[in-house]
Amino acid sequence: MVLLRLNRPERLNALNEELVGELRRTFASLATEHDVRVVILTGTGRGFCSGIDVRNFGAGMLDAGDPAIERMRFQEMMAGLPQAVRALPQPVIAAVNGPAVGGGLALCLSSDIRICSASASFANAAILLGLSGAEMGMSYYLPRIVGLSVAADWMLTGRAVPAEEAFQRGLVSELVDDGHLIDHAIERASQIAALSPLGVQMTKRALQVNTDASDLAAAVELENRNQVITHATQEAADARERWAR
Repeated sequence: MVLLRLNRPERLNALNEELVGELRRTFASLATEHDVRVVILTGTGRGFCSGIDVRNFGAGMLDAGDPAIERMRFQEMMAGLPQAVRALPQPVIAAVNGPAVGGGLALCLSSDIRICSASASFANAAILLGLSGAEMGMSYYLPRIVGLSVAADWMLTGRAVPAEEAFQRGLVSELVDDGHLIDHAIERASQIAALSPLGVQMTKRALQVNTDASDLAAAVELENRNQVITHATQEAADARERWAR
């Protein structure tokens, strides 16, 4: 497994030009690392990721007067980060150790499993800056995770959602003490890493595809194909033999 830490603690791991570039390169590299079975994404210090660093993004930050095509390219670059997380063949566990705001929330939503500590909080925030509250895939992920009404509440107000509310609404699967977050994430990752990589990857893909399946028959068709393919592997044969003992 790989433990990937965002490392700008002095800015609550806000996304500047350098960090965005490092993340893009890291995700591209991890996608080809066949020995890496699970990725844990977390933040250094007291924050997970506070979104775009509007005070210190670098040369890539836009002004309102820039041409629309340039603003679109910038937005597409930023939106590509959570898409890269979703596209990883490995399951991604977001271990949310503090505020996850804007782009940080988007990275969290695109992860496969979300675990948070008691000090975590979640916010869309873009709407507070006069922008649309729907960005970086949030309007796709959030209603599917917490339901449309709750998603509308969070996205239209931009309010900070505390860890307990996030847990109650199903945004995160587990809420743990601050000091146990990473150990708990590593435990979950170890459980997954011990399983068949093909079985795990095909389960991740099925969950992604069947979230938008047209009907039950289409979902079951994909599941059936996955089972036929994985049944023929040596790993599955070995697992059946262990269970038969």
